[in-house]
Amino acid sequence: MGYQENYQRWADEPTLIPELKQELAAMANDEETKEEAFAAPMAFGTAGMRGIIGAGIGRMNIYTVRQATEGLARFMDTLPAEQKAAGVAISFDSRYESENFAHQAAGVLGAHGIKSFVFDSLRPTPELSFAVRYLKTYAGIMITASHNPKQYNGYKIYGPDGGQMPPDESDRITDYVRSVEDVFAIKVVVEHALRDKQLETLIGEDVDQPYYQAVATVTIDPELIHTIGKDMSLIYSPLHGTGRIPAQMVLRNAGFEKYELVLKQAIADPEFPTTPFPNPEFAQTFDLAIEMGKASHADVLIATDPDADRLGTAVWTGEGYQLLTGNQIASLMLQYILQARKMAGTLPKNGAVVKSIVSTELATAIAKDYGVTMINVETGFKFIGDQIKHFEETGEHEFLFGFEESYGYLIKPFVRDKDAIQSTLLLAEVAASYKREGLTLWDGIQALYNKYGHFAEKTVGVDFEGVDGAKEMAALMTKFREHQPSDFAGVKVASVEDYKAQQITKADGSTTAIDMPVSDVLKYILDDGTWIAIRPSGTEPKVKFYVGTSAGSKDDAAKKLDAFEAALTAFRTEA
Repeated sequence: MGYQENYQRWADEPTLIPELKQELAAMANDEETKEEAFAAPMAFGTAGMRGIIGAGIGRMNIYTVRQATEGLARFMDTLPAEQKAAGVAISFDSRYESENFAHQAAGVLGAHGIKSFVFDSLRPTPELSFAVRYLKTYAGIMITASHNPKQYNGYKIYGPDGGQMPPDESDRITDYVRSVEDVFAIKVVVEHALRDKQLETLIGEDVDQPYYQAVATVTIDPELIHTIGKDMSLIYSPLHGTGRIPAQMVLRNAGFEKYELVLKQAIADPEFPTTPFPNPEFAQTFDLAIEMGKASHADVLIATDPDADRLGTAVWTGEGYQLLTGNQIASLMLQYILQARKMAGTLPKNGAVVKSIVSTELATAIAKDYGVTMINVETGFKFIGDQIKHFEETGEHEFLFGFEESYGYLIKPFVRDKDAIQSTLLLAEVAASYKREGLTLWDGIQALYNKYGHFAEKTVGVDFEGVDGAKEMAALMTKFREHQPSDFAGVKVASVEDYKAQQITKADGSTTAIDMPVSDVLKYILDDGTWIAIRPSGTEPKVKFYVGTSAGSKDDAAKKLDAFEAALTAFRTEA
């Protein structure tokens, strides 16, 4: 059906909830909005789905949430009885409709006789991952739109190991989701009936405390915290989300006594009134923390996004506060972990670090210096989780650290997704280690550059909103594939890695295979070691462009970065 027919089907539905009926009435004469909401169903992939909250098959509402859960439930109906009986853990963040969506999901599962374990209030994404493993459920559902603006919400499915559902299972679930012909006919058991039938259990402190105890093991040098960390000034912001209680708990339990909350951002407010984009990679999210930091001479400022899986920081430079990139934060944490374990004699001979293919090569240089293997995986933390599972099954490596440039890090694998609560605790410890030497985290990253070279990276996102956005993104990727650039800014392309074709093509035309899952990613390796990557986002209507380079000085690295970015933009925009 076309968007007008889809719209009319919803408008004629007698059971449609009043709020959505009002929205439909408001868009009756707005063809652009109507088309955007009803032209196509929400994309549902390995990362679940994410979109604007509102009426329509292409938006987040109780019917699209029910449809997604119905797909999961139908898939679980095909499993052995023991796996189905293990149930599903469910958590949610502070966004509009999150708690409602969580209980709607439980109601759909209950209609299939599947138990749900629902948190009694908002909890972080990493704790949902932990809950799946701790409770030994078959799956997990996280209701969140992570760092997106307030208009958005989302739905993520996790597998039995606590990582995002593997591609094979995810594809089968997607097929079941698409097989739902009438979203209004999906059976939903109301909450009191679920409780009566013991198909829903509320969880909370019984999972919180084991999670906090596990996070406590992230600390490497407790004595450092008791001597230096306890007096170190730290400011923390949960950006109106789920991190407020867990971050405070783990800091306090570890011995950090002088942390302050950004009180205006400690309120779990779905409006995100202090920051339109609650993303800790954006400078504006730190405005209030910087104001507090200047008043109290804080050593480090930390912010986590609303579902507390991403972490950003601003550090004192001697002249003011400077935001670090996700790559810089990861490099500092990695160097600290490896050095501390080397000094303690606990650095394993088969240690491995896992990062995405679009993350900094500074980390590779650090790992090599410590005799640690660096493994690159495709973008998406599920691929890091897959490596951890592989290590456990084969004993090939011991996991030491995993990260993505997009401000996501994992220190200990009792969680199988990026974990900003773990990262908050470790970064505070890293800051304390530099403070002991009379230095700051800013000094620390400069020291790494002086030792390993000045690495510089940049990510640029180009938005493709609207009904034709997906087609425009696909056309852009086709353009790069069919008209391969031979150089960028005068530096020749040495090889092209096409993760969709699963092939590496060198400048002389020779090819080798890529042994990774199929993914719509292109990566160019240049003669000087610079790399450029292009990929459509899996969660937002945008194409992301990445540039990573290095030079002997900060200024030279910055100049190279600017030149490559300009060349990339020119190629992208030329007719």
